Amino acid sequence: MAKRSKSQLPKRRFSLDTWLLRHAQTALSALGRLWRTPINTLMTTMVIGIALALPSSLHLLIGNMRVLSDAWEGSASVSLFLAESVDEAQAKAVRARIIQRPDVVEARLISRGHALEEFRRLSGFGGAIDLLDHNPLPAVVVVRPHQRIQGAAAVKRMADTLQTYREIDLAQVDLQWVQRLSAITRMIERGVWVLAVLLAVAVLLIVGNTIRLEVQNRRSEIEIVTLVGGTDAFIRRPFLYEGLWYGALGATLGLLLVLVSLYLLNGPVRALAGLYESTFALSMIDLKGLLGLLIGGPLLGLAGAWLAVGRHLARTRPA
Repeated sequence: MAKRSKSQLPKRRFSLDTWLLRHAQTALSALGRLWRTPINTLMTTMVIGIALALPSSLHLLIGNMRVLSDAWEGSASVSLFLAESVDEAQAKAVRARIIQRPDVVEARLISRGHALEEFRRLSGFGGAIDLLDHNPLPAVVVVRPHQRIQGAAAVKRMADTLQTYREIDLAQVDLQWVQRLSAITRMIERGVWVLAVLLAVAVLLIVGNTIRLEVQNRRSEIEIVTLVGGTDAFIRRPFLYEGLWYGALGATLGLLLVLVSLYLLNGPVRALAGLYESTFALSMIDLKGLLGLLIGGPLLGLAGAWLAVGRHLARTRPA
C-alpha cells in the first residue's frame, strides 16, 4: 500500500462546538461532585458567602452615609446674628433684603424676645433668666440657601458675603457636624478597602485549601492521566471549575445575606428618620457593588483553585 504524503494526511481542526461541549461537560461534572458532598459544600460556601458579604455590606453602608451626608449638606442653613443695636424694625428690613437675594430660598427672623423665650424653655434656667436686667440675646435671621448652592465651601462663601452687611455681627454656617460625618465616612471607606483585600485573601485561602484536599483525594487519578499523556491544562480544568462554582455559590449566598440585612434594617431606619421628619430610607445595592460581588466571587474561586492545582503540578512535575 502506498504511503500517503503529508499533504494527504487528515488534519485535526479546531472545533468551537467540541471545545464548548467539553467545557460544559467538565463544568457540570464539577458541580455534580459538589452536589454529592452537600455538607462540605454548604460549609465552604457559607464561609465564602460571609467573607464576601462583609465588605459588600460596608460598601453599601458607606453609600447610604454619603447620600445622607449630601442631603444634610444640601439643607444646610446660615445663622445671621444681628448687632445688639438693631431694633425689631431694622431686623425685619434686613430679613426683607436677604430674602430678595437669588441664592436664598428662605429667611426666617427670630426676634430677641422669641430667642429669649426659646432659651428659657430649652435651658431650664428660667429663674436665673428672670433676674436679668435686659435681654442679652441678639435677633437672628436663619437663611436657607438655594439648591444650587452645594457643598460646604459654597455655603461658606455665601455666609462671608452676608456678613458684610453692617447690621450683621456674625454669620455662622451650621455645617460643622456634617463635615465631621464626611470625614468619618472617608475614614470608614479606607478601612473597608483594607478589609476587602484581607477577606479576598481569605477567600483565596479557603478555596485553595479546599481544592488542595480534593487534589490529594484524586492523586491516583491524576497520576494515571499524566501517564497516558494528559496535559496540565486537562488536569487543571475540573478543579478550576470547582473553584469557580465555589466562588459563584458563595457570591450568591453573600448577595442573599446583604439583601436580607437590608430588609431587616430598612424598617427601623425609616422609623428613626421619621422622628427627625426625614424620608430617608436605605438604598439598594448599586450596580458597581452587585457586579463586584457576583464577578469577584467566581474570580477569587478560580484564582484559588489555579494556585492550589498549580502548586501540586509543580511538585509532581519531573525535574
